[in-house]
Amino acid sequence: MAANQGGRTRRRLSTQERREQLLAVGARLFSESPYDDVWIEQVAEIAGVSRGLLYHYFPTKRDFFAAVVERESERMLRMTAAVPGRPVREQLADGLDTFLEYVRAHAHGYRAFHRADAAGDQAVRRVYRLALAAQERQILAALAADPEFGPDVAGRPEIRLAVRGWLAFTTAVCLEWLRDAGPSREQVRELCARALLGVLSS
Repeated sequence: MAANQGGRTRRRLSTQERREQLLAVGARLFSESPYDDVWIEQVAEIAGVSRGLLYHYFPTKRDFFAAVVERESERMLRMTAAVPGRPVREQLADGLDTFLEYVRAHAHGYRAFHRADAAGDQAVRRVYRLALAAQERQILAALAADPEFGPDVAGRPEIRLAVRGWLAFTTAVCLEWLRDAGPSREQVRELCARALLGVLSS
């Protein structure tokens, strides 16, 4: 514990806590500004650390940005994980509801995640593409485990293409929703659910 000038104590952050703090600051800054407009000095100042300490955790700015993208990807995958044994149709609305609440509560991180595809650096884009591929696999695995659809349906090339397109559609809808909060969460949820179910029922 370290004492500040007012005599109060401040807990020293662990390595993992400090890393998470830096990534949270990065998620906010990268969501608000283009990549080239975010400065490492700014991240360090907001987090209350030296620039050298930040570089200790992340050797380059690209490494830092890639870590922010990876963090948001992992969070979204956890939030949207399928419930084993529950039909896809039943859990789709609840899953989307949870996901949309996450998008609204973590708007900065969500925007930062989807800014990655516009980044010129191939390593950063690779992290983003791998994240989308993981989301696609997660949805197809849920379809394959559902008796209504099964592995034969989930393995069809047109279904894989449709799921990929649905992810792009849902991303566009969510980003627009964050810019224009007019539609309710329930309206956005129904729009996205109908889009996926319509494809699967055709």
